[in-house]
Amino acid sequence: MRRWMVMAGMAWALSGSAHAFELTAKAQAALAKGEAHAEVTPDPDGVSGRVRAVIDIAATPERVWAIMTDCATAGRMITNLASCRIVSGDQRRGWDIREHVTRRTFVFPGMRIVFRSDYEPVSRIRFHLVEGDLKVEQGEWRLQPLDGGRGTRVFYDNRLAVDWPVPKAMMREALRKDTPKVLMNLRRACEQG
Repeated sequence: MRRWMVMAGMAWALSGSAHAFELTAKAQAALAKGEAHAEVTPDPDGVSGRVRAVIDIAATPERVWAIMTDCATAGRMITNLASCRIVSGDQRRGWDIREHVTRRTFVFPGMRIVFRSDYEPVSRIRFHLVEGDLKVEQGEWRLQPLDGGRGTRVFYDNRLAVDWPVPKAMMREALRKDTPKVLMNLRRACEQG
């Protein structure tokens, strides 16, 4: 699974001071080492998988929010993203519908993913699939201020499924490897000048 699966989720969603989910011991250890952490599990419905991830970023929530919600910088996080465009709505009014188109990779086809994001500025983005090449996509991003607002903990939670004849265990493993890479790309984008 490639970064597009993760960024399909990075359709943008976040929260205030509440935790998006309880951090496991593995997640806490990864954060203590300055790493991103992702857990991928089958959803009880058997149709989708659930991706939960977290990273700490040495940038204000406002900076992280600005990078996450800007189509112009989306390609810095999703390396195979061919385009990002706002189809309708306005983030300043609390929502928009975006289209992500990814390039084909060696293993996976290019995809078109259209999703709606509902914004709670600088804290949460809830998103869900409107149309496109995914079967299921629904989740959120949450931003939690750290160190008096000088840093940000970013939580990512997404139910995700594709309609391909690919073993689900293989998809989960690909997401487990690629989700931290996307979060590290987000961190680099936020921490650079």
